[in-house]
Amino acid sequence: MANRLENNSLQLGTMPVFLTSIATILGAILFLRFGYAVANISLLGTFALVIIANMVTVPTALAVSEIATNQKVEGGGLYHIISRSFGLNIGAAIGIALYLSQAISVSFYVVAFTEAFMPIINEWAEMLGYRILYNQAISIPTVLLIIGLMLYKGADMGIKLLYLVIALLTASLALFFFGSTGYEADFSTLTDHIADPDDFFQVFAICFPAFTGIAAGIGLSGDLKDPKVAIPRGTIVATLTGGVIYMLVAYKLFLSVSPDELGTNMMVMEKIALWGPIIPIGLAASTISSAIGSVIIAPRTLQAIGNDRIFPSDALNKWLSKGTAKGNEPINGSLITGAISLLFVAIGSVDFVAEIITMFFMVTYGAICLISFLEHFAADPAYRPTFRSRWYISLLGAVLSVWLMFKINTVYAIASLSIMLLIYFSVTYFSSQQKQMAKVFQGVIFQLSRRLQVFLQKADTGEETEHWRPSVVCVTSHSFERFAAFDMLKWISYKYGFGTFIHLIEGYLSKKTNAQAKVALTRLIKMAESSHSNVYLDTLISPSATSAIAQVIQLPGISGKDNNMLMFEFARSHPEDLEQIVENYSLIRSVNFDTVILGSTEKGFGYHNQMHIWITPTDYENANLMILLGYIILGHPEWEECEISINAIVRKDQMNEQKNYLLDLTTSGRLPISSKNINIIIQEENRSIREIICERSAQADLTLIGFRSESVKRKGAEVFFGYEGLGNILFVNAVSEKEINML
Repeated sequence: MANRLENNSLQLGTMPVFLTSIATILGAILFLRFGYAVANISLLGTFALVIIANMVTVPTALAVSEIATNQKVEGGGLYHIISRSFGLNIGAAIGIALYLSQAISVSFYVVAFTEAFMPIINEWAEMLGYRILYNQAISIPTVLLIIGLMLYKGADMGIKLLYLVIALLTASLALFFFGSTGYEADFSTLTDHIADPDDFFQVFAICFPAFTGIAAGIGLSGDLKDPKVAIPRGTIVATLTGGVIYMLVAYKLFLSVSPDELGTNMMVMEKIALWGPIIPIGLAASTISSAIGSVIIAPRTLQAIGNDRIFPSDALNKWLSKGTAKGNEPINGSLITGAISLLFVAIGSVDFVAEIITMFFMVTYGAICLISFLEHFAADPAYRPTFRSRWYISLLGAVLSVWLMFKINTVYAIASLSIMLLIYFSVTYFSSQQKQMAKVFQGVIFQLSRRLQVFLQKADTGEETEHWRPSVVCVTSHSFERFAAFDMLKWISYKYGFGTFIHLIEGYLSKKTNAQAKVALTRLIKMAESSHSNVYLDTLISPSATSAIAQVIQLPGISGKDNNMLMFEFARSHPEDLEQIVENYSLIRSVNFDTVILGSTEKGFGYHNQMHIWITPTDYENANLMILLGYIILGHPEWEECEISINAIVRKDQMNEQKNYLLDLTTSGRLPISSKNINIIIQEENRSIREIICERSAQADLTLIGFRSESVKRKGAEVFFGYEGLGNILFVNAVSEKEINML
């Protein structure tokens, strides 16, 4: 990267990761909303909430630890992990959502911080006779003060404050657990709650930000001396410790206060503690610490996004990635974070902001777990983490994250995903160099393809099935001079078939020819991309056409089943290639493949409006294959306006019989061919079949004509001559009759 994102002046260890995470976990929700949770969903419901939340955060912590021990985690924390695993375009969509959740978290913690001053504000209200707008009076100056301190002092100050915060938190919790009230809980009321309670998932959405502390610790990745050690240890221990503490706090609240009071008194912990004022002090310390932590992390995420040049404006990317000369502090990212924080501070609702944060964090955690699961499935030998989670744990975290999003608030979930899709498509559109598929997806596709092919091979009985479909392999040395063969294969493999296009380089394998093959393959891939084809592309170096054909007919099919059709192409104005095809025809027939030979002309395929299929008395065994190929080609959008005509040349006494046969064939086979397009032509003694075809198909864009192997053996290339005036012709030979009525 042009600008490194590490702050080499700090070189932090495991303890700051743990402290940052645990200070964020044991924050606003613990002091302000956990009594609300016990009141609305009961003690057992609150235990379930903690367990479900940890079923998301623990797999995420394990997944993060795994990924962090496999790759260098630079500045940007979770964004760096996601973008380097999924690719920059997907990473940008999730990373921007992650940044917004981190920036909004500042507002959440600052608004919660103001709640610590409620006792003082209430006293002032009684003395003065009116209540001040404490959100504006306290929250806005607090945000400005925090941003100013970060710009002036940087992350170093925030880390030093953590030790004081943890000390105050420890004192607050100790005095809370040792405190008591006169209330005695009845253990038969473990499921009791207040009248008209809030829904479980609404409570979950409000409380879940309490469990997002792992993101805070990971956000220090650019400041860590050894992220591969510090991140796993710090995040896992903090996550497990936080879960246990929340369970104990819920139990203590249940023992000490009635559900009704828990539901109405947000600062009920103050009543329980040995020394009540320690609770507002602990709340103030934890929330201001969490706010500082978010101010440290969010600008670094934005700085990493800018450094990756995600946004379409180079000037904007450069401005966002800018850091101070000393410590590379993200000065401009801090300014934007401050502006977003002030906006949400003005809203002033802890619950509303909590729901927004929950949605974005759910997406981020689900993505992290999905990366871990896909890495396990992809089985990339380069993926060698020293710490390993389990694939089923990561899958649980990913699925649960998405499920919870929609259970909490379907509208918010759809809105969050829509925002990320919009970001993804915008980044992909404006930054073409970021359209590459991430290696994790490639690995998954490789593994899935391998397993499917092995399955299909084992399931293959070796017998021709009734539901036939073409698996075509085409070999030509004129890939870049004549495009007719590639186009034909593109149409056949678009919807119903499979196609492999082989560019032949005549010669012996050497460094020179190998380099030529790589260049040719690159050209073929670009050609395929521009035409939106589903053709598999490859090159072959071989000293002769005979050896090339021998190699090609032994290739495995890309579908997992064997190839069943060979395609060749020749220019009818220069039939030299046809001679090679004919000379090797006995070799071609040795594998019992259907064969199609495309005779191309300068007329090309015209307007793709008319396709003529010819059935003659000598090649009825080819009829079904030609009709099937016509139908398959018709499935491509370029041929959707095409009209197929079936022309059968018969003896006079067979006229009605053959017409009824063809009508029944097309009707039972559900082919888009009307009776008016089935033409029965009586064979005339004084006219050859070729004359009739040339006369009737002169305007056709594609003509399909059958041929017999015996004729090629006797007459050679002459079989394919004599069709002057026609456009492109596809000569078809079926090794066996195909079933149409089972299509």
